[in-house]
Amino acid sequence: MIPPLKWLGKRLLSISPQETTFTQRGFREGDIQLQQRLEHIGRIFLLGYHAALNDDQPRVLAQHLDAVEIEWRGFAFEGAAMGLALLDYLTPWKRNRLQVFLEGPGAAHVYMVHVGVGWIFARLPVHIEDSLKHLDPLLCWLAVDGYGFHEGYFHWQSYVKQQVIPRGFSDCALRVFDQGLGRSLWFVDGADVNQIPVTVAAFCPSRQADLWSGIGLACAYAGGVERAGIKALRTAAGSYLPQMAQGAVFAAKARQQAGNPAVHTDLACEIVCGMSAEAAAEIADMTLKELPTKGALTAYEVWQRRIQKNFAVEGVKA
Repeated sequence: MIPPLKWLGKRLLSISPQETTFTQRGFREGDIQLQQRLEHIGRIFLLGYHAALNDDQPRVLAQHLDAVEIEWRGFAFEGAAMGLALLDYLTPWKRNRLQVFLEGPGAAHVYMVHVGVGWIFARLPVHIEDSLKHLDPLLCWLAVDGYGFHEGYFHWQSYVKQQVIPRGFSDCALRVFDQGLGRSLWFVDGADVNQIPVTVAAFCPSRQADLWSGIGLACAYAGGVERAGIKALRTAAGSYLPQMAQGAVFAAKARQQAGNPAVHTDLACEIVCGMSAEAAAEIADMTLKELPTKGALTAYEVWQRRIQKNFAVEGVKA
């Protein structure tokens, strides 16, 4: 007999792989190989999500996730984090699954795990900024990024086309939300390097820098675009190149931390940042030192701005 919670997970909480198709989402179709790549990322996310619902024991879950090909593995851990966070919320008698996972096999994927947690913010009646207090004080903001991605991915007509702004957010949270929204454009626009800048330009200028940060992260982490396309995107970023480069640095650091390097991440960092992915990850580490705990800006924002200062437009090699 299947335990009640597992039955609930399989029957009521499952998400159909069909939900990740361009046809279902209404995303921009173009290059078929790019489309298939992005749809595959969605399926891998759901693989991790359902794996967590089926068995939340860290060692067993990690075995399923580690079976995913290394390039895609981070997306599986991201999905598993959503599943664990959801189970924690639904079972008040056991709310430590995510924490135990982060202290064990999820530690190497700490960046993607925090992003995955953000997906439940869009699906449960939680107060987002209160929920952040239970996560890592610095990386908790990645959950807000994850929330922004979710809303762009599943509700792009509202958040991208109509440019709806979520209510009840602080200015800082809204900026991070937009970074996640920027990541979603990689999927919504089918990684079309000609369309993405057009989509961003339609937003209020005050939001564009953060959108470019998300685009840089998606370009370097999800990949799929060749050298000429990345160069075109880099040119289109214009004065927002430092933000795009900062996003690429985050992608490089996430992959370095998890031990899942990718050729496309190196390529993106070479073109956008003027350096290897390994060197970009080192910048993320160096700028982490002595972050402030008080002030008008959060430590997360200070970290981002320190990274961006390394990429003044005239300082990035063509």
